[in-house]
Amino acid sequence: MPHDHQESTDPLEALEREHDERRREEEKRGERHMWWYLAYFLFGIHLVALVMIYAVTHAK
Repeated sequence: MPHDHQESTDPLEALEREHDERRREEEKRGERHMWWYLAYFLFGIHLVALVMIYAVTHAK
């Protein structure tokens, strides 16, 4: 009888463990995407700033 009980809990534990691992991977991926967006955003701001500085210094 205890053997049946163990079989019924193992798949649940496996599913929970799999879910936790998948959630951790998604969090890691989301964090990586956030850093890339931040990098592109900062790069874009600097690009715009440099163009504006060039425009102001070369204005007649």
